[in-house]
Amino acid sequence: MYKAVVFDFDYTLGDSTAGIAESVNYALENLRYEPKSVPEIKNTVGLSLKETFAALTGCRDKEQSERFIKLFREKADEVMTESTVLYDRVPEILRGLHKTIKTGIVSTKFRYRIEAILQKFGAEDLIDAIIGGEDVTREKPDQEGLLRALETLGVERHEVLYVGDSIVDAQTAQSANVDFAAVLTGTTTDFSRYKTVFIGDDMSAVFDFVTK
Repeated sequence: MYKAVVFDFDYTLGDSTAGIAESVNYALENLRYEPKSVPEIKNTVGLSLKETFAALTGCRDKEQSERFIKLFREKADEVMTESTVLYDRVPEILRGLHKTIKTGIVSTKFRYRIEAILQKFGAEDLIDAIIGGEDVTREKPDQEGLLRALETLGVERHEVLYVGDSIVDAQTAQSANVDFAAVLTGTTTDFSRYKTVFIGDDMSAVFDFVTK
């Protein structure tokens, strides 16, 4: 049915909560904001760092936002790869999919960080295209990253399934006119406002949907 499956990363393929929370609070405290709770931070995962800063502080000052991003990256470079885990069976699932179709990742997470995480789990050869936050001028839910992945993979919109855990992911698929499958491993449970071809508990359910 599909020639390629493209995934979001955070809360779709893996969990970076610990590293994200540590990096966010490191940046906030250096900017003299109060630290935020893990649930508050989890609700921003999937947003761009600029939008994360605005959501957590209410501040949209460009200079402050840029400093937040710089500080976040500084701490994330130290802790993110080590603290990130892939969900159960994800390497096995990617390996199974990769035997017959192309695979990609489109995420607001930086590409070099995704590459390091995949390498940590021996899964770097199971993804054919990675589009990260540094590869686009307009981050999700804009279609730019997803369309760039399609171009890299050499497939058309109707040949692709995009898999994600958030409303931002659903909006990204909708803006690119690409089929969307939702997983319930993130903080979003209601996708009723968006067109989905499948909603499953986790990546194992997505694998069954794609292959059967």
